[in-house]
Amino acid sequence: MLRALGVRSVLDLRQPAERQAHRAAIPPDLADLHVDHDGLEHAAFWAGYWDSGLVGTPLYYLPHLAALPERTVAVLSAMATAPAGGVLLHCAGGRDRTGLIAAILLRIAGVEDDAIVADYLESIANADALALGHGRPSGEPAVAALLAERGTTSEHAFRAFLAGLDVEALLARLPEAEAAALRTWRGALPAG
Repeated sequence: MLRALGVRSVLDLRQPAERQAHRAAIPPDLADLHVDHDGLEHAAFWAGYWDSGLVGTPLYYLPHLAALPERTVAVLSAMATAPAGGVLLHCAGGRDRTGLIAAILLRIAGVEDDAIVADYLESIANADALALGHGRPSGEPAVAALLAERGTTSEHAFRAFLAGLDVEALLARLPEAEAAALRTWRGALPAG
């Protein structure tokens, strides 16, 4: 099925422990790529987000990009250098790691912010599997309540992320050939 859709690579953004616990069955003819986007070994960064539950919200996206840009650059590099064909990108719930990377890729492709927001909101509409832990209920209602405590919503927090997103700074960290591959959607869009 994936091959019929043009997918040639599967890029898993989960942490190594997540991959071990829930190993995906990747067809042998597809490239099985992995980049741990989180970087949980950076405990000082993550402490405030895990303790507060903000790890499951767009409020950590810009701080993550500022503190650990190499994590996102590694994902972008893996996408740019993956075997020719489509790249299926995933994490555990499809909202945070995948949502952040998808937003960056859409921004690089020149997609308007309202369309990027609509794409993100569609993803979170189906994100009931998201678990915040630490004694909090899980799912989007819990995320909405947590964000309401901070005077925002998923949409507004995500729009704030987009407003502060500097894709050129991320692309500047890549070799020029990789940045060019991403700017042209791996050759599917005209250069320019």
